[in-house]
Amino acid sequence: MAAVMIQGCGSDVGKSVLVAGLCRLFASRGLRVRPFKPQNMSNNAAVTADGGEISRAQALQAIACRTPLTVHMNPVLLKPQSDTGAQVVVRGRMEGNWQARAYQERKAELLRTVLDSFAILKAESDLVIVEGAGSPAETNLRMGDIANMGFARAADVPVILAGDINRGHVIAALVGAREVLDAGDRAMIHGFIINKFRGDPALFTEGRAEIVRRTGWADFGLVPWLATAARLPAEDAVVLESTRGASAEKPVKIVVPMLSRIANFDDFDPLKNQPGVRFEFIPPGRALPGDADLVILPGTKATLHDLAFLRAQGWDIDIAAHVRRGGRVLGICGGLQMLGRKVSDPRGIEGPPGDAPGLGLLDVETELTGEKVLRPVTGTVRGAVLTGYEMHVGVTAGADMARPYLTLDGSGPDGAQSSDGRIGGTYVHGLFAAGPARGAILATLGVRATTEDHSAVVDKALDEIAAQLETALAVDAIAALSGLKGRM
Repeated sequence: MAAVMIQGCGSDVGKSVLVAGLCRLFASRGLRVRPFKPQNMSNNAAVTADGGEISRAQALQAIACRTPLTVHMNPVLLKPQSDTGAQVVVRGRMEGNWQARAYQERKAELLRTVLDSFAILKAESDLVIVEGAGSPAETNLRMGDIANMGFARAADVPVILAGDINRGHVIAALVGAREVLDAGDRAMIHGFIINKFRGDPALFTEGRAEIVRRTGWADFGLVPWLATAARLPAEDAVVLESTRGASAEKPVKIVVPMLSRIANFDDFDPLKNQPGVRFEFIPPGRALPGDADLVILPGTKATLHDLAFLRAQGWDIDIAAHVRRGGRVLGICGGLQMLGRKVSDPRGIEGPPGDAPGLGLLDVETELTGEKVLRPVTGTVRGAVLTGYEMHVGVTAGADMARPYLTLDGSGPDGAQSSDGRIGGTYVHGLFAAGPARGAILATLGVRATTEDHSAVVDKALDEIAAQLETALAVDAIAALSGLKGRM
């Protein structure tokens, strides 16, 4: 079966969006396409139908392929819990917490798992589009690599290298990558893509020719700045916008503090363009605004760590003042846990064992346990249909659980509310994705929400990006490189 790999000159050069767009492009030509990323590092994850978890980027790419999510699409997922350590997820299941140095020493052991998952996807598809991680030019990480050239060579997959011209120095980035790679790795690269171009493409014609002269690689095209990509879920917290427009025509303000280990922050994408809603992520070092109507505490990969981080920012004081003014607070997953009286981690699931008082806004307590809940869910919130997923470690109990925030099909009540209904929390991610659920929640703020499911917004964006790539890239040449020649 056919395969091609998109690697990049660095992180955030647009690899994930390029792969998603190519997945939709080839899927729309009637091919069975699958996305694959051997190793990813992200705290934004999605639940697969078989009860595992993969990176949100590969979940989006699966949607682009119009195929169900499987754990084989991202067999190794690293979820950072500290500056030097991460939870390691292998084929959708938590394997433990590894420090960075230990992982570097052990990652080669995972190559067989990665190759086996890749083989499974190849067997069920016409084309697999593989995404690399970071850059292959980070030669200090080459030994035991499973994310870039280590995988490409082991699986014999041809590589196209993407460069981000919006950052500048794209000629140096591409030519420099060639220079530092050893001969075997260099031979895997067959061409390049220039990504995120703004302006007149003719102005970079000589630049593209210069790259061809210096590298000998084929020029597979120049991709314009894809504004539509803003409607897709972001994978990394580095791209979070710190502010949104504050138009007087949008009188209701919803804010989310950017916790240091914030996770699954694409929960809030459906809120960003709602009529009547001003939405903001509040970065560290800035107080939560006093005119907020709703403060949402998001999910986090390390609840105790981020509870301490929240207090260090003074956000606990801001939230208390917000509640005294009559404001509303919603906690999602780790945010729910923080709203209670106490969070304890006696077994060191998310870091050193310990406990800490919560914000005390809900009469509940949480103990972090070793079993991770991973499942898609459906249910109702305020009488409206919702769809979402659970992805959490911990058991929460207490008097306010008698007032659940929502009800799940098959398992019943979930979450908790204060007696006046202004403070609430739930373990369900994706709460705002379904139009009816979003409308019911925003109605409590006096907002009339759009009724369109967010999945439809994402699907339209994927179609638009695929159409742009169709004209910007040498698609037939990419197909031929992958081994699809004559099968289009």
